[in-house]
Amino acid sequence: MDELQSDYAVYRQVVSQLLHDQEQLPSLPMLTLEIRRALATSEVSMSHLLALIGKDPALSALLMKYASSPLQRTRVAPKTLQDVLRVLGLQQVDRVVMVHSIKSLFTLQSAAHKQLFVAAWQRLTLKASLCGFLARRLGQIPAEHAVLASLLSDVGMLALLSAFKDASLVPTQAHYHRLCRAYGQSLGVMLLKKWAVDEEYVGIVRAAGDWCAPGPRQFELIDLVNLAQYHALKDADAAAELPPLAELTAYAKLSAPHDEVAADGCLGLVSQHWEEIHALAALLR
Repeated sequence: MDELQSDYAVYRQVVSQLLHDQEQLPSLPMLTLEIRRALATSEVSMSHLLALIGKDPALSALLMKYASSPLQRTRVAPKTLQDVLRVLGLQQVDRVVMVHSIKSLFTLQSAAHKQLFVAAWQRLTLKASLCGFLARRLGQIPAEHAVLASLLSDVGMLALLSAFKDASLVPTQAHYHRLCRAYGQSLGVMLLKKWAVDEEYVGIVRAAGDWCAPGPRQFELIDLVNLAQYHALKDADAAAELPPLAELTAYAKLSAPHDEVAADGCLGLVSQHWEEIHALAALLR
């Protein structure tokens, strides 16, 4: 037990150093910045935007997959990148660009670090897919907005791995989760401020997981994120110590038939569509 505590103290010290040296945190890739800058320019030409996106084949493939996904409800699947931009719209493209960048930002020092990252990314993409699915079904917030907000709400979990520069210093899953609980939110806020993203997303990081916090009567983005996080945690561990769904602030804002609770304690809407939700998660991996 003393050895375990000693190991955790070492990991905690490494992460604390990261908190005090923001230069260790990754910056957005130059191509991402160029694309986002172009998307924010009202006079941007389609040819210029297509040329920028075309520099990253993986991004082009992700945009194609996303535009063809059930989230878009398109009758005819897009065949060209120009079709993709027409289907998604510039604002949605901007959000997918950010999703793509997040996965590719973090440098990992060993195969063991990569295993931690892959497991974390799988949890994040499931939560993001839940968020996008609920957004589409509830119809109040754009699905791609919900997907990005959900991913960014836990980006501190990924940023934490940036602290481990020594390939031999690898926390166990238990220690990693403990570090995420202790430092994930602070690292997430720091990273989003460094990236100069919309302040709304920073607020989401601060409020995610605060199940019963009072809020306005209308349904908000944070409500989607918290419902998604709640169901992702239940999916990962049916015995997780969580309050009953009916006690969540977000749940109280739902109306029939979306407020039906299934026998497993999840929203019936979620319990009946896990296959679709996991298919959406596969788009982000």
